[in-house]
Amino acid sequence: MIRPSYIFTSESVSEGHPDKVADRISDTVVDAFLAAEPEARVACETLVTTNRIVLAGEVRAAKPGASKAENKHLTKEIIASLEPKVRQAVREIGYEQKGFHWAKAKYACYLHAQSAHIAQGVDASDKKDEGAGDQGIMFGYACDETPAHMPATLQYAHEILKTLADARHSGERPELEPDAKSQVTLRYENGVPVEVLKIVVSTQHKKRIGLQVATPKRVKALIQPYVERVFPQGLITKKTEWLVNPTGRFEIGGPDGDAGLTGRKIIVDTYGGAAPHGGGAFSGKDPTKVDRSAAYACRYLAKNVVAAGLAKRCTIQISYAIGVAKPLSFYVDLHDTGEIDPAKLEAVLPEMIGGATPRAIREHLALNRPIYARTSAYGHFGRQPDNEGGFSWERTDLVDELRRLA
Repeated sequence: MIRPSYIFTSESVSEGHPDKVADRISDTVVDAFLAAEPEARVACETLVTTNRIVLAGEVRAAKPGASKAENKHLTKEIIASLEPKVRQAVREIGYEQKGFHWAKAKYACYLHAQSAHIAQGVDASDKKDEGAGDQGIMFGYACDETPAHMPATLQYAHEILKTLADARHSGERPELEPDAKSQVTLRYENGVPVEVLKIVVSTQHKKRIGLQVATPKRVKALIQPYVERVFPQGLITKKTEWLVNPTGRFEIGGPDGDAGLTGRKIIVDTYGGAAPHGGGAFSGKDPTKVDRSAAYACRYLAKNVVAAGLAKRCTIQISYAIGVAKPLSFYVDLHDTGEIDPAKLEAVLPEMIGGATPRAIREHLALNRPIYARTSAYGHFGRQPDNEGGFSWERTDLVDELRRLA
């Protein structure tokens, strides 16, 4: 049962956080390969630090019907085209600083061919359908706390940073720099958020705000109106505690202040700690990797269950073995909030997406497209599906079918 009263916290980080810069670059690589060849295989890791960008990992063009030599040549061509795309991604984030500059950072690429032993297991399994790219467990979650069916603490933490980033990109708040973090603590009554207890924002900034030194007090005065507009009226009260740049001035940030790596913000990427996580990161991986595609599928199914009114909260777990197409297990937890037997959902949900095999998931959600750079900041979930196919796992097109099951 949901506790009648509790306090919960989630955090987010901005697109300019070092780890998110790394995620953005890795997903830019994924998009570059999928744009050239929709069946490409990518597992890209990125390291960013003071004026340095390093790529490493395994890649393979997998054009159907092409020879090994042709795919090898295409792979080399795509790798050779990456540097300007990577630099443009950093530029779009906004890094033109002495310690990290999109045009001046040293670039090194150590991407190499995917292991033939992994390829044989993934491509040839069952002779009917490709196998999973790795073993593992994946989770999806949805709740009715927000219209996006996301935990409110995380949704607001994301929106704070996205609002500040929009003000920075538009030129409305040129005092702000790309690196930032947020944290939101809410008090719940009967599972409903009723009060903001604490708001934490640490944002990189220029040395001055106008003619004044950018002290934490002045930074708070600058950002507070933007933060307040994120929350529904009445949630922020006179008792809400604000902690803005609590360590003091924050001028050195981004990869110059701290090294960034792909895949280190998996809780920020998913549900802010409100739901389990299987452990695998998303960014830098093509959709044959079930760490990514199956987690998207579980979110898709869980969101549709909640949107259909079958439960207030829904957690789904799925598991795979490398090289095996069929899931090993599928589990549904409605957290004692359901209007339907979870066992019934366990039987029907996988069949709604073709048995939840890696190939079926990719086809149902149309994942073999260059749609991943946009996922790298402000969460992979709780977003609006776009016209180019991005965030297709946020659709609620199964609602009518699910309601008929109740």
